[in-house]
Amino acid sequence: MSKRDLKKYLAELNKEQLEEQIIELYEKFAPVKVYYDFVFNPKEDKLLQESKVKISHEYFPIKKPNAKWRPKAKMRRSVAQKIIKHFIMIGVDPFVIADIMLYNIEIAQTYSSNNFIKQELFYKSILNSFEQAVNFVISNGILHDFKERIMSIQQETMQQKWKNKYDFEAILEKIDL
Repeated sequence: MSKRDLKKYLAELNKEQLEEQIIELYEKFAPVKVYYDFVFNPKEDKLLQESKVKISHEYFPIKKPNAKWRPKAKMRRSVAQKIIKHFIMIGVDPFVIADIMLYNIEIAQTYSSNNFIKQELFYKSILNSFEQAVNFVISNGILHDFKERIMSIQQETMQQKWKNKYDFEAILEKIDL
């Protein structure tokens, strides 16, 4: 069904029928429920903090009580990517999305500053995240608000001597910070 056909169909329904359909969608589909729950009760700060904790546990997992060993860091970029995609889908403020995008990179750098990482994929993945974050802040017109954090991420790659440090620099040269 095209968007045009949907509009035509919805125009034929009365208010009561529309309400019934929306309630049915709300009850049947979890993403619809999540969307409406967020729209009517955003709590972006709480959502942001919970997401930061979830991302940080990917790099610095918490030892469970009575456990004999500390869990190993998983360093999955996909966890942050799912959170970011979810935030975009439900319409979270672009400042919050940019914050979580940059936080993901910063926590990965914090981890790599104290741990040797031999997987090249890690560095490539963080570079992809960096490029996505930079493109996001530019497209949302909020580059000025995140300029310092972006520059410090790039400087940290130089300080830690990442193999792809010049790729980070090249991204910033394209936007002329």
